[in-house]
Amino acid sequence: MDGDQTQRPPGPPGREIRKTTCYMCACRCGIDVHIKDGPSGKEVAYIEGNRDHPVNKGVLCAKGAAGIMQHRSAARLRAPLRRVGPRGEGRFEEITWDEALEELATRLDGIRRTDPRKLAFFTGRDQSQSFTGFWAQQFGTPNYAAHGGFCSVNMAAAGIYTMGGAFWEFSSPDWERAELFLLFGTAEDHDSNPIKMGLGRLKARGVPVVAINPIRTGYNAVADRWLGITPGTDGLLVLSLIHCLLKAGKVDLDYLSRWTNAPCLVDENPKSDMPGLLLRGDDGKPLVIDRASRKAMPFDAQGVRPDLSGRIRRAGITHRTVFQILAERYLSDEFAPERIAPQTGLEADQIHRLAADLAHAAFDKSYEVAQTWTDFRGETHKTVTARPVSVHAMRGISAHSNGFQTARAIHLLQILLGAVECPGGMRFKAPYPKPAHAHPRPCATSAADTPLDGPHLGFPTGPEDLLVDADNRPLRLDKAFSWENPLSVHGLMHMVISNAYAGDPYPIDTLFLYMANMAWNSSMNTSGVMGMLADADEDGNYVIPYVVVADAYSSETVAYADLVLPDTTYLERYDCISLLDRPISEPDHAADAIRHPVVQPDRNVRAFQSVLVDLANRLKLPGFTEGDGTPLYADYAEYITLHERRPGVGPLAGWRLGQTHLVDGRGDPNGGQLDHYIRAGGFKQFDVPESARFMRPWNDAWWEFSQRMGFTDAPQPYLFELWSEPLRRFQAAAEGRGEHQPPEHLRAMIRITHDPLPIWYPPLEDGHADPVEYPFYALTQRPAAMYHSWGGQNPWLRQIHGMNPLFLPTHLWLSEGFATGDWARVTSAHGEITVPVARMDALNPNTVWTWNAIAKRRGAWALSPGAPEARQGFLLNHLIHELLPEKGDGLRWSNSDPVTGQAAWFDCRVKVERVPPSGVSHPAIARQTSPVGQGRKVVARRTGDVPAPPPSAREVLRGAMAALKDRIGR
Repeated sequence: MDGDQTQRPPGPPGREIRKTTCYMCACRCGIDVHIKDGPSGKEVAYIEGNRDHPVNKGVLCAKGAAGIMQHRSAARLRAPLRRVGPRGEGRFEEITWDEALEELATRLDGIRRTDPRKLAFFTGRDQSQSFTGFWAQQFGTPNYAAHGGFCSVNMAAAGIYTMGGAFWEFSSPDWERAELFLLFGTAEDHDSNPIKMGLGRLKARGVPVVAINPIRTGYNAVADRWLGITPGTDGLLVLSLIHCLLKAGKVDLDYLSRWTNAPCLVDENPKSDMPGLLLRGDDGKPLVIDRASRKAMPFDAQGVRPDLSGRIRRAGITHRTVFQILAERYLSDEFAPERIAPQTGLEADQIHRLAADLAHAAFDKSYEVAQTWTDFRGETHKTVTARPVSVHAMRGISAHSNGFQTARAIHLLQILLGAVECPGGMRFKAPYPKPAHAHPRPCATSAADTPLDGPHLGFPTGPEDLLVDADNRPLRLDKAFSWENPLSVHGLMHMVISNAYAGDPYPIDTLFLYMANMAWNSSMNTSGVMGMLADADEDGNYVIPYVVVADAYSSETVAYADLVLPDTTYLERYDCISLLDRPISEPDHAADAIRHPVVQPDRNVRAFQSVLVDLANRLKLPGFTEGDGTPLYADYAEYITLHERRPGVGPLAGWRLGQTHLVDGRGDPNGGQLDHYIRAGGFKQFDVPESARFMRPWNDAWWEFSQRMGFTDAPQPYLFELWSEPLRRFQAAAEGRGEHQPPEHLRAMIRITHDPLPIWYPPLEDGHADPVEYPFYALTQRPAAMYHSWGGQNPWLRQIHGMNPLFLPTHLWLSEGFATGDWARVTSAHGEITVPVARMDALNPNTVWTWNAIAKRRGAWALSPGAPEARQGFLLNHLIHELLPEKGDGLRWSNSDPVTGQAAWFDCRVKVERVPPSGVSHPAIARQTSPVGQGRKVVARRTGDVPAPPPSAREVLRGAMAALKDRIGR
């Protein structure tokens, strides 16, 4: 595709098309930006989809088309700002870039030379995290992460620890071959265009789509069958499906024995130093029983045929396989549909039917695909077995305190069916698969004037990898990778401000936020967080001494900054959608992409990534400067082109320098690389060889391709981990085993939640907030037309979602006598809100919900103070606290998944009471001053070469009178 773009008729004179990558959500679709000559130079006329792009193939959603209004937004910041009033009011003075950067660099230099930990640098929906993380690492602060900790870390961690890849950016359903599609907890804002196109292909083939979600909107509304599950019980449903499949014998035994650790022997000797780990041979490899020789052998030995029912007896103890322990657990009647149906809000017959559908699709519709490939044991196969069941899941699963184990349960279900990395199933996207043990370990050793000892984020394999000191105190501000949440592989951004305010585990000096609206919709306890940012001590000094905000728009958080660095829009800068970070790959090809400036800014703004390069040069950070302080990169474009993470491996994989010609994958930096990407439409594809497209974790051809592209430096085949040894190591530590021990008050929680096999436990708030007093779960869901708070100030998108009612289930609506136009008081154990309500029939009866991020604080985003978003829009965040209610033990537990630290947004329990209608939702936060003023009441644009409108009657009359006067004058 690249370099061979579809030819389109040229536009009118003065019109051109520039191809780049959309930033209106995380899909990263290709777009054609139509440029025309305007009064002050080149300007954007309109945006449409790039028909040659591998992600969207020309399809563009409302958000993408509305990018022109994002680019022209009245809320755009226009110059660097310094605060002149109290924090939170939004009063600033404009300053020069030299003033802003000198002030910030001076402060950061002092921090770096004394204690780099005192800088907390956290980014929101930043799509260049390999770069921002590298900057923070070279600065030397351990306090860096992005938004994943309150978004999807449960999904990412569960998938990578279980099978080396997860949903969405790491894998894709096989849309062309699936015969059954399950959709768990997915709203329509994520991966929207690919999923829409995929659903269209399934529908065209008549493939059944089953949606499992408390709310029936968007994708769930077009499903053939909707299971309106009670929030937080998805894992229980999945374990019941596993029970049914095991009981019916509908699992892929050959797949399990060859490609997973199901046949590996577990150490069941209670007197072992660490029982519950896999038995290993002298070479350290897990042992299996070979079916032919009946001997214990390494799992990867040539010719071995692992036996799922194998046993070995040592010192009077019989050691069984993972599969035997797994089957014993899930065949228990506690997982029978009749037992679990009431908790899930479903009928037992619905669960039995879904299990039967899974078995039918996976086994009755199975077939062989002719494809020769060689596995890691040296055996050559002529075919690949199709198990045509595909699954997708997202935040509805992730945003619960039991979400990690729920996601693991879903992956266990897929693996039992043999439906991962096969035709019709879940297929990985490059650079994945990559198991947890192949990732780096997290690092936090910080010293003055010294880079961090390694990457901030990684995958612990046991207690020895935790980031705690000798007294178990966390080394990171957000307490990631501590005993409170050991596998917090994305960090805990939602805890940063409250921990900084409390000085726990230590005080900081500077909070540096990029594109993160932490004073509004991206924080739990929104009112409390605003108070923390604005609070001063008894001497009048702010508790959080210095706050820097970098953003393109005047958000709620900008008002709390001491220094504001104005970013460009995505049409005015370079960005790198890298294979080192979050690429745009699909199963059959790897791909990366760029954004580039299709127009120049008309304001005094700079691309944030280039600002970081400037700061790095001023601070003479290693990795950005030579030993004598000479800069390596002038700006971010040069960084993209010249930086090498490892020799021959840089941010972009296309058009690198080989010895005699341009190469893809590994190669030297190419100064003209960005020009190649621009000429090719902003992206580059790298086809995966046909022999490497399936069974990748065990496929020699895949590992050869992976090395050639620079994803890995050596082959690293591995087994899917149904039994998780990292989890078992933490669980064993909580039992008192091993050198590293958790604090006493965390032992019971770790023992329960870090089970090596997937488990289900009720959402943690159920044990802290009385379910009788607070009978409903309150959920937020991002709408298809909004990605985050950015979209809520877009004139086109506001016409779709201008306000957000709280949707109530039918029985509540009727029993409380609600009518159209009514309002309700919604109360949680933490707070209350008063909001407009609406009835919804396709809703789980235990659930109320609303759209997220519609509400705006008055004065933010250049909106009118009377805008419906500011008067009747509301956030459920006011009902959610970062800590759970105290329940008699003197402790305030984190409102997070205890394994990963994922923010448990969807555990919130509430009660709902009818109240008299109100014109303004409660709480009504005080208005902030807008540093950019207020946008026009009517936004009108004229696009294209439209002829001038005909003159009005008054204009015709005036013209006639003028002509008459002219004749009389002559």
